[in-house]
Amino acid sequence: MFYNAEKPFDIQKAKEYFNWLINNKKTFELTKKQPIRSISQNNYLHLLLSSFALEYGDTLEYVKLEIFKKKLNSDIFKTEHLNKRTKEIREDWKSTSILNSKDLTIAIDRLRAYSLKEFGHYLPEPNDLNFLNEIRISIENNKEYL
Repeated sequence: MFYNAEKPFDIQKAKEYFNWLINNKKTFELTKKQPIRSISQNNYLHLLLSSFALEYGDTLEYVKLEIFKKKLNSDIFKTEHLNKRTKEIREDWKSTSILNSKDLTIAIDRLRAYSLKEFGHYLPEPNDLNFLNEIRISIENNKEYL
């Protein structure tokens, strides 16, 4: 579990868990996590998609393909390829890793606007490192739902 030592609730939960580990003679490791200093565009996108998926109640994979790529950004991600055997033209979806930063910025802005408008779920800007750190903690603590 991740805990934020700036939040009284997290401090209390961490102490309770720590005491439980000691009282039950469990083996454990304490690790200090470094705060996010700067963030790449791809890491930023992953945090936003994960936060949206937790709010939306579906998997990260579903949100990334069905909502982010197909619904919100098909003009950026949709491509086609020819099936060599059947000669059918099939639709395909580009990877975010091959997009230029301008297109990825447009796609991210659309996700942020959609999330706020449709679900009232604010997704932070890339320079809001405290909020992004909170999202990272939330993702770590809810991995089983992604």
